[in-house]
Amino acid sequence: MKPSIFIIIMLTVISGTMIVMTASHWLMVWIGFEMNLLAIIPILMKKYNPRTTEAATKYFLTQATASMLLMMGIIINLLHSEQWTVSKDLNPMASIVMTTALAMKLGLAPFHFWVPEVTQGISMSSGLVLLTWQKIAPLSILYQISPTINPNLLLTMATMSVMIGGWGGLNQTQLRKIMAYSSIAHMGWMAAIMMYSPTMMILNLTIYIIMTLTTFMLFMYNSTTTTSSLSQTWNKTPLITSFILVLMMSLGGLPPLSGFIPKWMIIQELTKNEMIMMPTLLAMTALLNLYFYMRLTYTTALTMFPSNNCMKMKWRFERTKKTILLPPLIVMSTMLLPLTPMLSILD
Repeated sequence: MKPSIFIIIMLTVISGTMIVMTASHWLMVWIGFEMNLLAIIPILMKKYNPRTTEAATKYFLTQATASMLLMMGIIINLLHSEQWTVSKDLNPMASIVMTTALAMKLGLAPFHFWVPEVTQGISMSSGLVLLTWQKIAPLSILYQISPTINPNLLLTMATMSVMIGGWGGLNQTQLRKIMAYSSIAHMGWMAAIMMYSPTMMILNLTIYIIMTLTTFMLFMYNSTTTTSSLSQTWNKTPLITSFILVLMMSLGGLPPLSGFIPKWMIIQELTKNEMIMMPTLLAMTALLNLYFYMRLTYTTALTMFPSNNCMKMKWRFERTKKTILLPPLIVMSTMLLPLTPMLSILD
């Protein structure tokens, strides 16, 4: 793809999301989603082959169905309220339809099936856009309609997402699929807190985007797509290996690292609202996620890749990939915990 065309398409994707976030008219919200969807397809198919075509088709069909449901919810609300304004007093039926449509767009369970398939079929850079930027627009609408969302519906989807995100990733060897299941689980955490503290959801989303961005950039820097190829990083880039180790611990939500902040604050907020079973379930299923992150850590940093020859070290060629953003991203992904008191004031 020519750089000029790529820039135009990326600008369309960005402007689509911005329209969704800033619009106060339901039709403009829908148009923003459509702009975003139609512009992201060429980005998913950047490397043109049958697998990317299949992934882009799956993504398009799912998102088009979700857009149709969203428009149906908008029309139901229009018939009841006789206005197009994005407001907090939605009709209950319209709210259920819209929540279902946005869950479909996000990949919340039980509408999660497309996420691993699509992420696996596209390139690493496209997967990065799909699992970070594409989550912003639907979550911004959920944030706006959060007072009228049916709590039983959202909490059921949140619980299922966290469980499927944990169990689904256990058996995977492909890094993109592991990141896709990780995304489903994180979306579940965000959906769980949406009803009680939408601001906390934004904090969780921000930290999730930072951590996912760093993880993908480290994988892209090493040109790795499977766990077996990760096990060769110790002799190519030893420092990067230790960074991946710490980053996986952060994604799993272990205490001294940034990933612990949203989990800690969400469990605290849910407990304040006299919910005991939900945070207990979330904490237990987070262990499943931690297990497959630990597996990645083990293959990356704690094993030596078996080779037949006597020479274990590889030749280290000069790196051509730029890593300007990696140092600040690694710091943000691991060392934000001291900021927690300041972040807790936001709520």
